Amino acid sequence: MARRTGATPERIVGAAVRLFAAKGFDATTVQEVVDAASVTKGALYHYFGSKDDLLFEIYRSLIGRQMADLDGIVAAGLDAATTVRRIVVSLVETTAASVDETAVFVREMHRLDADRMAAFRSERRRYHETFRSVVEQAQRDGGFSSAVPADTVVLIALGVVNQLPTWYRPDGPKSPTRLGTEIADFVLAGLRP
Repeated sequence: MARRTGATPERIVGAAVRLFAAKGFDATTVQEVVDAASVTKGALYHYFGSKDDLLFEIYRSLIGRQMADLDGIVAAGLDAATTVRRIVVSLVETTAASVDETAVFVREMHRLDADRMAAFRSERRRYHETFRSVVEQAQRDGGFSSAVPADTVVLIALGVVNQLPTWYRPDGPKSPTRLGTEIADFVLAGLRP
């Protein structure tokens, strides 16, 4: 049995993340999740109607944190270069801190039903559009080069970060902040007027 820490829903999600990351969604049973979380099946079903609900909660929690960070960064009203830097560093930090959640979701998101897939796409689009608007505004104002469309800039930045689960190692030579700063430096170098 796993050590009992945290509130029940968080323990269940944490156990699911670890098991889905290690074994895959299909190979993980509900019984394994409840055993790892030190709860009963009744407790799991009290909070989550199905294993699919757990998968969606993994995504919902991650994108919720990332959207809150993005909204806060943009609301600060700083110059575009600082805003882009903070967006990229924050995204790398939250992705690195949630590397298993990100890996599970990227690998298993195709399992979402149509309604949940629509919700996923809507939130992902909102993130993308918010980030893109920062770049577009700076391009219009002359602070960033418009040689590369803002949409492409954002796709490149997000694409690099989305691949973190395949190559990032927490015990590697670079901290998430340093890695995020280097990625931001790369993106900003391409935006210099």
